[in-house]
Amino acid sequence: MGRDRVFARKQHWIKPFAFNREVADVFDDMLVRSVPLYRESIYRQARLASRFYQAGTRMYDLGCSHGNLGHLICEQFQHRGFTMVGVDTSWPMLEKYRQRLQQNSAGSAINLVCGSMADIKIENASVVVVNLTLQFLDTTRRDGLICRIFSGMLPGGVLLLMEKTVHPDAFGNALEQDFYRQFKRENGYSDLEISQKRDALEKVLVPDTLETHFRRLDQAGFSFWDVWLKWFNFSGIIAVKAPCETAFAAKQ
Repeated sequence: MGRDRVFARKQHWIKPFAFNREVADVFDDMLVRSVPLYRESIYRQARLASRFYQAGTRMYDLGCSHGNLGHLICEQFQHRGFTMVGVDTSWPMLEKYRQRLQQNSAGSAINLVCGSMADIKIENASVVVVNLTLQFLDTTRRDGLICRIFSGMLPGGVLLLMEKTVHPDAFGNALEQDFYRQFKRENGYSDLEISQKRDALEKVLVPDTLETHFRRLDQAGFSFWDVWLKWFNFSGIIAVKAPCETAFAAKQ
């Protein structure tokens, strides 16, 4: 795993952040050092996917990057058949994902698509994962995407969202940002790296409040939603399309 040094040198002009080859080469290190509880969150997403997946349906990983979740899905479903569609706009990320799938016996169950998640047709879905991705989509298209996910989802289906969020209160927001910067320093990032990456992400990553996420899920028609994981300004959300009982019938 390459060490993330993308913003280590002083840059006189900060380009907008992009998931290019330079980022793809160090993305695992970037995720672990920049996203609190990252490994735990995607492991639990895979376990939740196993719980809610309905035979003969599809899973969608919208913003699949280089396949960390897909790898865990293959492990969870090693004794069950499944179908998954992974979507991402970054060719370098998908190239790495394809290389990983060639080394996995269950890799043929995953179909990769290069494109915007806002343009992908969702159909016959029982599991949809949007992992640290909605925050990069234009704010005017987010409501429509969640509505299309709901429409393309079967009863009992689950939507798993992991997002960077912003606190609506100025004090709460400042507290979360302070602890997040501290988290990055503890993981070896310098103040220069933190500052330059923040500038690169400005207007590229636009977080919502939890209240905005909940309003969006309610308007789309989801019958249940909750925060299942929270670390200051990072939130894991689960939303279920009625009837919820479908996902648990096989466990009783």
